[in-house]
Amino acid sequence: MMRWLLALALPVLARAQFDLYACATMTKEYVVGAKLPPSGLFVHRAGWEHEGYNHPFIFSLDYDPADTSTLYLAAGNGLIRASKQGWKILTGSDVTELRDVFVDRSDGAIYYAYSHGVRVSRDHGATWKEIGATLHRKFTETVRASRGVIVIGGEEGIFRSTDAGATWNIAGAAGFQVTRVEQSTHKACDWIATTQGGGIFVSHDCAVTFENAGRAGVGATLYDVAYDPWHAQRIAVAGIGPGVAISDDGGKTWTPRNLGLPAAEAVSVIFDPGTGGWMYASVRDEGLYVSRDGGLHWSLHGLAGSVVNRMRFVPK
Repeated sequence: MMRWLLALALPVLARAQFDLYACATMTKEYVVGAKLPPSGLFVHRAGWEHEGYNHPFIFSLDYDPADTSTLYLAAGNGLIRASKQGWKILTGSDVTELRDVFVDRSDGAIYYAYSHGVRVSRDHGATWKEIGATLHRKFTETVRASRGVIVIGGEEGIFRSTDAGATWNIAGAAGFQVTRVEQSTHKACDWIATTQGGGIFVSHDCAVTFENAGRAGVGATLYDVAYDPWHAQRIAVAGIGPGVAISDDGGKTWTPRNLGLPAAEAVSVIFDPGTGGWMYASVRDEGLYVSRDGGLHWSLHGLAGSVVNRMRFVPK
């Protein structure tokens, strides 16, 4: 009996180690000029709670690994630091349309991708340096960094830099708009990227080169990709058309898993690092859905009528 009770308690204890944050905009049936429904940053504890200010355009978030109560938000009006001291915009009026933010776990550097390039701060956001000046097309949608390697996705493909952004080399998906780049949580040299129209691109050589992963997602708009921290070979993508698709062989083959979703129009997807088999997906204008069996079945989890642009599990 004691073993059985302990087995039931373990998932609850594991889930208590993280808070799930979501960047959401309430869009369904919204009329221009009307009062904006609660939008911006949300956190799920006992239920969904709206955090900070009402904000219509927060696209991505990350946290400070040295102080996980400090979050960085990529918003339409700049890079915002949300902490116990309140919210503060860390960028000037020359920066708009931030698309992504990432904090390098190895050195704490903060990167953000925006409409005119990529910038980095190595002093907690006090000062910023433009590192996308040599890019031919400046619009950058996504950025990741790991131990001296910076990988970005923009209008002309995936680019990689090993000299702090002084120079960039094309790594793959040439000519395609890249929407998301992620590094594997299991193998540091495994990376994956999603695109508009070009499908999925995978790298096994530390992001030096990316190769197309077959016909999956080709012709569709893919918005997000996530590695399962519980299964080394499991990856999920979210897009308009495929909905949520899962690969259990490291990206070689993909299977749609949309049972219970109101439409195959997924915008973001994430795996729960605290409980194996749990995952979340946002459906455009419908809200956030949860699956407790690896995507086989889905049910509404809240934020009805919203678009959840990005999610992040933040350690407590």
